[in-house]
Amino acid sequence: MTALHDLAARARSLVRDGRRAVLGITGGPGAGKSTLAEHLVAVLAPSPPAGQQAGEWVAHVPMDGFHLADVELDRLGRRDRKGAPDTFDAAGYAALLRRLRDDTGETVYAPAFERDIEQPIAGSIPVPPPARLVVTEGNYLLLGEGDWARVRPLLDEVWYCDLDPGERVRRLVARHERFGKAHEAAVRWVMGTDQRNADLIATTRSRADLIVTDLTLRSIGS
Repeated sequence: MTALHDLAARARSLVRDGRRAVLGITGGPGAGKSTLAEHLVAVLAPSPPAGQQAGEWVAHVPMDGFHLADVELDRLGRRDRKGAPDTFDAAGYAALLRRLRDDTGETVYAPAFERDIEQPIAGSIPVPPPARLVVTEGNYLLLGEGDWARVRPLLDEVWYCDLDPGERVRRLVARHERFGKAHEAAVRWVMGTDQRNADLIATTRSRADLIVTDLTLRSIGS
């Protein structure tokens, strides 16, 4: 099997006795979290565990929907470091994960983050009752400070994306440019705010259940 299919098999194995499982994927900005999550869901969706139906049995819920809106970041004086731990609604994210784990048989709506406008959009992602596996990804899933400490106990496993730092920076600069930043501004942001966040996230690496290696991430992202 390919590395991606091995990862998909491990993710599928988290669903036991029909209960809903939540898999977390973390790593620094630009490490490939979203790409890995999207590829996992694409591989998993048509091949559910025994007793489950294809398609809606797996859902993708990014953490980025819990970015605070720019108007609130301006009020708090934090917009110049958007993406830092205290620029998210960590308590709201933990509450969503709790609702997903409670699995009450109702559709749960999660917010998305629209990169074209750099703003969260409420009620964008439905998680239907048949969803037995929820893949969530974001920077601070293993952070043990403040409201972020409530997140890890709600996840069955957390995987850490360990992309080569040079490649991670290259991808991140390209992403910022793709969404409107000039090259010089993109580099300043990546080497400033993004790098400070990446350094913090790297301290949580040892808490992960699985390290997804550079080779695997490059093969998925290519």
